[in-house]
Amino acid sequence: MVSALLVVLFLAAFQVGFALYVRNNLTAFAAEGARYGARADSSPAQGAERARSLISAGLSGRYASNVSADQVSENGARVVRVTVRAPIPVIGPFGPQGALTVTGRAYAEGQG
Repeated sequence: MVSALLVVLFLAAFQVGFALYVRNNLTAFAAEGARYGARADSSPAQGAERARSLISAGLSGRYASNVSADQVSENGARVVRVTVRAPIPVIGPFGPQGALTVTGRAYAEGQG
């Protein structure tokens, strides 16, 4: 009985740890895509493509299917924003359903 409870607790902790690992990597890849898209010789679309390729190489292609980028104005400065929407990673048939949404931002180069 105790061993079954320990196995369930271990699997729950592993599930939370894996979800945090994926979320942290998606955030880092979105930020890198925003930095790439904010360069003076680049565009937000190239930043989204960069984030997509990093996600596919670092995690899995299923997390890279919904990546978007745009240029917005925040407090008078042009900012490239890369947004990644991905499914919550679930191991086995149990766990939360839904999606993660993470965003990376970078100031566009060439602002005076």
